[in-house]
Amino acid sequence: MGNQEPNMTTVSAYESNENSTISTYFQIDDSWKSATGKGVSIAIVDSGIDTNHPDLLGKVKESVEAHADNKRVVFKPSEIGDSAGHGTACAGIISRIAPEAEFYSIKVLGAGGLGDGIAFLAGLEYAVKNKYHIINLSLGTTKPQFFARLHDLLDRAYQSGCIVVAAANNLPQPSFPSVFSSSLISVSKHENSDPFNFGFRYGEVIELTAPGVNIRTAWLNNSHKSLTGNSFACPHIVGIIALLLEKHPQLTPFQVKSALYAIAQENQDRKKLAEAAEQDDSQEEVLR
Repeated sequence: MGNQEPNMTTVSAYESNENSTISTYFQIDDSWKSATGKGVSIAIVDSGIDTNHPDLLGKVKESVEAHADNKRVVFKPSEIGDSAGHGTACAGIISRIAPEAEFYSIKVLGAGGLGDGIAFLAGLEYAVKNKYHIINLSLGTTKPQFFARLHDLLDRAYQSGCIVVAAANNLPQPSFPSVFSSSLISVSKHENSDPFNFGFRYGEVIELTAPGVNIRTAWLNNSHKSLTGNSFACPHIVGIIALLLEKHPQLTPFQVKSALYAIAQENQDRKKLAEAAEQDDSQEEVLR
């Protein structure tokens, strides 16, 4: 028997700004699904990461935490690890999908997952300055005073090639930065458990959906916990992007976003075909 032809995904999209419209067209095969995220750097701006957790041993290359220095926020090496579990949970989800990705922990949240907007902004800026390939933001703010600075930071991230993925607010109130869908990838949860079967909601502010219900992942004290929320959908998409970037490191943030939409559309098309076939089978059963 001959070798089976790989399934090709065609990616075609247009990006418009005030000066021009840029088109992108390329094809990717399914080989990214067998990648491991090797060589891809991921910043997790969160509550820290438990570097001693068995699921994450040797995978966290740097841990820093925010400190107030007069009216500035500075980052120093962190010895605390994770004080809330949230960052460890996100890293555990990504690691399960992309086991050879490299993690960089930027701790801006304290006990209970609480923090202030200034530290959050500083943590995002630190990640952008270091040009990590992907930045996981399973956090946000509803305070309008941070709107302009966050918007500016995300534009800088986009222009420098950093791919920012943000979780939507769990409450029905918009949060920043997930609503800035032009310069980042925003994610909300769905109930499907397959990380490769993510969805796309065309025309919505929060466009991508990923597993986020009863997700079992790493937790404090070398344990595991089942968690639900948009925070845990976000790292699923980060893990998928890490696989794509290992195979296609030249992709820009816009091209990655376009590829995700194309793959999600294929997922939805397959689901519709399967549902139609199931309906046909049930009708045949009735006729017999």
